[in-house]
Amino acid sequence: MEKYEVNKFIDEAKIRLNDIYDALNIKDKIPLYEKLKKESEDQNFWSNPDNAKSIISKMNSLNKDITDYNKGLTMYNSIVDCKEEAFLDPEMLMMLSDEIKSFNKYLEELENKTLLSGKYDYNNCIIEFHPGAGGTESMDWAAMLFRMYQRFAQSMNYKFEIINYEMGDEAGIKSASVIISGEYAYGMLKSEKGVHRLVRISPFDANKRRHTSFCSIDVTPEIEETDEIKISDEDIRVDTYLSSGHGGQGVNTTYSAVRVTHLKTGIVVTCQNERSQLKNKDICLKVLKSKLLELEIKKRESEMKSLKGEQTNINFGSQIRSYVFTPYTLVKDHRTDYEVGNVNQVMDGDLECFMYSYLKMIAGGSNGCNN
Repeated sequence: MEKYEVNKFIDEAKIRLNDIYDALNIKDKIPLYEKLKKESEDQNFWSNPDNAKSIISKMNSLNKDITDYNKGLTMYNSIVDCKEEAFLDPEMLMMLSDEIKSFNKYLEELENKTLLSGKYDYNNCIIEFHPGAGGTESMDWAAMLFRMYQRFAQSMNYKFEIINYEMGDEAGIKSASVIISGEYAYGMLKSEKGVHRLVRISPFDANKRRHTSFCSIDVTPEIEETDEIKISDEDIRVDTYLSSGHGGQGVNTTYSAVRVTHLKTGIVVTCQNERSQLKNKDICLKVLKSKLLELEIKKRESEMKSLKGEQTNINFGSQIRSYVFTPYTLVKDHRTDYEVGNVNQVMDGDLECFMYSYLKMIAGGSNGCNN
């Protein structure tokens, strides 16, 4: 790199770092982290385990943002400190050039992270799969999407936990729900909520005709104990039944599966993954709280949009993405227009560019993908 290129990069990097500092709200996060850390050192901190876990989770989120920003600042200062000496030594200038490339890549990662600053973006998430009309075709498509998100979770080192899985009569799944756990799981996967459309030559059609199938994906943040949502025994009906899905030996020999119905909203949550009826009920209640919180969030957003006179075509019932296997191969997101020709790569869980394109769109930026 030439001297003027290094100086130009340093000037631009300083502006980018300042923007990241503001976007991640580091100024407020540092004192908040110190405050929570002091609370965690109190001898009675673990007297309320649920509250303690919530605080620890919040501390981890805050600390990661602060640490990640400070790492970027350290890399920036290192480049500034050694630039003058590097200008006098061609070998050192080459090393500085490599350091700048690494720093630029890290800045891009931080800039992507600023897109994940929503209230629940750091949380784990719950994904539900609902095949559309079309019988076996749609149920097989739901199973393909199930595998796609499982592969994505593996690529991100996220935990993929099945909480409900009802197999189709011939193939695929009638319905399924999973919890994906990891840093910013909800922030990344919230872009996947909506209707996914498949076009392919059906393996179930003897005449090898082209079929179109649909599957709805619902994504909600997993929440810890919160004062925002309270559920009393009078609000729900609990039913138990024999498990029929995935599980270890003995899972479907007792009435361990649990179905919880929220009487006021009609929301139904099922779990049959654990052998223990009590554990399955606890998971159901956790999922139910998350879904009730989502309803409350939607209500607030709807009220705000009504006040502002805003309208949007993007909602749970909209077709967000098409996956075409024939007569050509293409995966296209209809919200951002981002598309990929390698459909097999996408079905193997390569979804980050779709997710970041969506996040950039809702943030008002470019729909491209540079990670």
